Parts: sequence; structure tokens; C-alpha cells
Amino acid sequence: MHIDKDLVAASATPLVLGILADGDLYGYAILRRVSELSGGRMQWTDGMLYPLLHRLERLGYVSASWGTSEAGRRRKHYAITPAGREVLTDRQEQWSVVADALRQVWQQAQLPPRTAEGWA
Repeated sequence: MHIDKDLVAASATPLVLGILADGDLYGYAILRRVSELSGGRMQWTDGMLYPLLHRLERLGYVSASWGTSEAGRRRKHYAITPAGREVLTDRQEQWSVVADALRQVWQQAQLPPRTAEGWA
């Protein structure tokens, strides 16, 4: 399934902040977590994630520090900051409103069921 780039962009910040709210992670682990959470339907790339992490760091929503993996490899770990937690709470409230409105519209629209070939 293709997910429109505008939807990916709109959801990227709350998704990354939500992932980091569970604990510090390095970039590749964040990419893997996005894939896991979406059942493999969202496959972000380094080129999408790292500019986002750098922007979130500039805004003060995440902090970054260098660490060493068990294999001895240096990795940059990202952690959510108190300001990032505030933004995450705000974004959760916003997304709840949007999701509720969409749910109501879709229920009222009574769209035909979708089949493997497309819309019925």
C-alpha cells in the first residue's frame, strides 16, 4: 500500500516522538519500529528520518548523544525532551480530533466494501 507523502509528513513528528517516549533509540531502531508498528506498510528511509530528527533536535524536542553498541559501534541515540513530551501531548489531542471526525465521516458515507480488485 502506498501512503501519500503528505500524510507521512503530517504523522512523522508525533510518530517519532511517540516512539521515543518509550525510550531512547538510535536511527535504525526508529526505522525498524515504524515498520513494526505499521505491520510493514510504512517503510521510511534514512533520507526521510534523519532530517526530521535533526529538525526535532533544533526545536528542542529531542536530544542526541553518542553511545556504543554491544558490537562496539558508535551510534547516535535520540531521546525525547520535556518540550518534546509537551508537543507529543498536544499532537495526540489534535490527531484524536481528526481521527474522530474522519471516523464519523466514513461511517456516514457508507462506502462500499473494498475488494482485492478495488472498490466493489
